[in-house]
Amino acid sequence: MIKTIAQAWKIADIRKKMIFTFLMLVVFRIGSNIPVPGMNRDVLADVFKDGTGLFALFDLFSGGAFSNFTIFALSITPYVTASIILQLLTIAIPSLERLAKEGTEGKKKIAQYTRYLTVVLAFIQAIGLAVGLFRQALISTDFFSIAVIVLTLSAGTAFLMWLGEQINENGIGNGISLIIFAGIVARVPSALHTNWAKFTAGEISVITVIIFLFFAIIVVVGIIEIQQGQRRIPVQYAKRVVGRKMYGGQSTHIPLKVNQAGVIPVIFSLSLLQFPLTLTYFWPNSGFSEFVTKWFSGSGNPGVWVHAAFNILLIMFFTYFYTAVTFNPSEVANNMKANGGFIPGIRPGKPTVEYLNKVLTRITFVGAVFLAVIATLPTIVSSFSALDLKFGGTSLLIAVGVGLDTMKQLENQMVMRNYQGFLK
Repeated sequence: MIKTIAQAWKIADIRKKMIFTFLMLVVFRIGSNIPVPGMNRDVLADVFKDGTGLFALFDLFSGGAFSNFTIFALSITPYVTASIILQLLTIAIPSLERLAKEGTEGKKKIAQYTRYLTVVLAFIQAIGLAVGLFRQALISTDFFSIAVIVLTLSAGTAFLMWLGEQINENGIGNGISLIIFAGIVARVPSALHTNWAKFTAGEISVITVIIFLFFAIIVVVGIIEIQQGQRRIPVQYAKRVVGRKMYGGQSTHIPLKVNQAGVIPVIFSLSLLQFPLTLTYFWPNSGFSEFVTKWFSGSGNPGVWVHAAFNILLIMFFTYFYTAVTFNPSEVANNMKANGGFIPGIRPGKPTVEYLNKVLTRITFVGAVFLAVIATLPTIVSSFSALDLKFGGTSLLIAVGVGLDTMKQLENQMVMRNYQGFLK
């Protein structure tokens, strides 16, 4: 990786893109430290002192901007939500499905709809935070003060969306993914400082640190292997004569990824599990709050085991659900049949669909178990040790996945510029 980056830095065009990407991420981190006006910081500190519920999930994607209630407090979460909604609606609404199949122009239209929906969702979330959840933190409750907060938060999300698109056009990697990546990585120094303070105070032993580092390396290697892993289904295209020319006859393959759903199942699962904990903010010292903290919190006893069990079940369910949404074996089989393609030893049509379903079900099970283990392991480790694991399973999955994707794009850029061809 270091060698690839060093070689890419020597190419002037790629070096400009790398510098541009870095500067855009610096802008993001500067904005993440500019506070929203009109908020009482002491009240906000009390709200976020436990670090549980959906707030912890939002704070993860914003890199701490949510808990500090800065101009990028909503982060890019509305855009991610809008993208998922449009992706699901594409399957449910025929007009959107036709638009998705129209190629570049169709994708541009869907991207435009995603932007509009992002602004709407950001505006609704900003109103919910200012008028609802954090109303007690408002210094002034008049219309002008609330309007300034709502517009500031909405504008922050719109600016981040624009920033991500600028990285897509002029930089390296996926802009939205890199913004989330930068937010996650920004939490590493504070986590290291916290754990170092516990180590010097004697709360964490040397053996605990060594065991943690050993498992951390294994987890990262495992994430890379599973993220890169795929089952390649061989496809043969029959030869056909059109006029005086012969077409087809080549061999190719269908790459079925082990983790077809990515990190989406983990996010869905955490959102559902953290919802009851979020409700405890409204009734902080009630019997409901004590019950939820004891039985459904990752820090409660026996709540840690209940939380882990539900997390595993929900992740496995959403992995199968999202894989079924994003990959349609019937459509793949029909496209192959229309172009004269077939899987060796499998008849075209229904047998091909059944074969793809069988293979996909098996490898999806491996991906689902992998996601469940990675997402649950940090919670269990935290309950048995004094380690402060802010860099959890979801963070690792996103960080490693984005890192791999960015390195692939960097390598592709280098191949495009270094390839000379056989004609001098």
